[in-house]
Amino acid sequence: MKSLQSILFGVALREVVGTTQQEVADIQIDSRKVIKGAVFVAIKGLQADGHSFIPTAIENGATVIVCENKPAILVEGLTYIMVENAQEAVAIMAHQFYDEPSTHVKLVGVTGTNGKTTVATLLYKLFSELGYTCGLISTVQNHIGTEVIAATHTTPDAIQLNALLHKMVAAGCTHVFMEVSSHAIHQHRITGLQFVGGAFTNITHDHLDYHKTFEAYIDAKKTFFDKLPATAFALINLDDKNGSIMFADSKATKLTYAIHAPATYKGKILENQLSGLVMLVNDIEVHCRLIGTFNAYNLLAVYGVAIQLGEKTTEVLTVLSALTGAEGRFDYIVSTEKIIGIIDYAHTPDALENVLTTIAKLRKGNETVITVVGCGGDRDKTKRPIMAQVACDLSNKVFFTSDNPRSEDPNEIIKDMEEGLTSAAKRKYINIVDRKEAIKAAVSFAKSGDIILIAGKGHEKYQDIKGVKHDFDDKQVLANQFKELEK
Repeated sequence: MKSLQSILFGVALREVVGTTQQEVADIQIDSRKVIKGAVFVAIKGLQADGHSFIPTAIENGATVIVCENKPAILVEGLTYIMVENAQEAVAIMAHQFYDEPSTHVKLVGVTGTNGKTTVATLLYKLFSELGYTCGLISTVQNHIGTEVIAATHTTPDAIQLNALLHKMVAAGCTHVFMEVSSHAIHQHRITGLQFVGGAFTNITHDHLDYHKTFEAYIDAKKTFFDKLPATAFALINLDDKNGSIMFADSKATKLTYAIHAPATYKGKILENQLSGLVMLVNDIEVHCRLIGTFNAYNLLAVYGVAIQLGEKTTEVLTVLSALTGAEGRFDYIVSTEKIIGIIDYAHTPDALENVLTTIAKLRKGNETVITVVGCGGDRDKTKRPIMAQVACDLSNKVFFTSDNPRSEDPNEIIKDMEEGLTSAAKRKYINIVDRKEAIKAAVSFAKSGDIILIAGKGHEKYQDIKGVKHDFDDKQVLANQFKELEK
């Protein structure tokens, strides 16, 4: 139980009806989860307005209603609190309800379009190897020490997030590394959290279905750094053309990493092959198991964060050299026929270009590059033809297929991908809507030494079709097709 007055500290209140001198048992934004003595916060979401569920919350035992619009009928004996912004209010309240968990750990946020998962995961692995008990909040998995918890969103809602951090504190975690999505920033899910630092990877075309304009998307990311305290650090990829924008108005200590530009943490790639990267990190040579220029940037970000958190250069680089990346990020298997299959989460034009450019650099001769790619339904439609063109430009053969079509017809998604393709691109691709059949066709087309990229879903173990998540694992499907070749 917590004092209502204490968890309201810092919330912008417009009006209070009833008493705040009471104890509350829980805080919820889902009326179905409300228990007796709970606070229910009515959030105006994209799909539904929480104000509509106030009666259900009251029926389930809510004694305090927090909302933006004052209900027409007030139930006697209950407390109604009208606020300026319910999303912001619930984040502040949740942080205080769960004993301000972010103040008891070193919390580092990682934001950007691509690379968030890899950077956060590498930081978790690095600091765990260095002997710390760590937490990880990511797209792929959440970790409390060695315990693994399934992830449902890149960044959970404010209540789930603070509850998770509270468990991490209870488990003895000293460091927590967290992916911070633009949605989470814009929806105030991270409001109230105390970060000791933040890292920016890059920003490219994505999430315009939500943010509407690229400028609004940039601004959402920038807001994270704007709100960092003066005691924190902001580590920015200076080679990204929008990198310096991120900390323009930040009070945090400004630090940079780059391969091309002069930076606090400077990298130089010496070798880039399937066996891994050899690179200079601030003039120290390090051999890493990760592959590709994009991973060179990820490693620099991780190194920079570790040094800012007080770790020693030699120890950090020694552990980094042995680490593997996140599942579904340039994840590869090789068939007995010596066909190389790469599975990657690349679902933006820039990410797809990065992966295919890396593959091009790994080619030793005239190996054929075969790409299997689709685009997600109910998401930014403007990137579909761009991704299709990138795939065709940088591959020898392309199979357009279904990704997570969600509520859309996958055939219509592929039609969007086809729009605007050059005549040269049109000669390179085949449409196979069934993703399993597309992977099978790609394997059948490949010869020894060829490289198959299966892009878009990476670590996901499902395919979302009409609201139903069907079991589907790109890596497993590819491995099964490789086994078929052996028969």
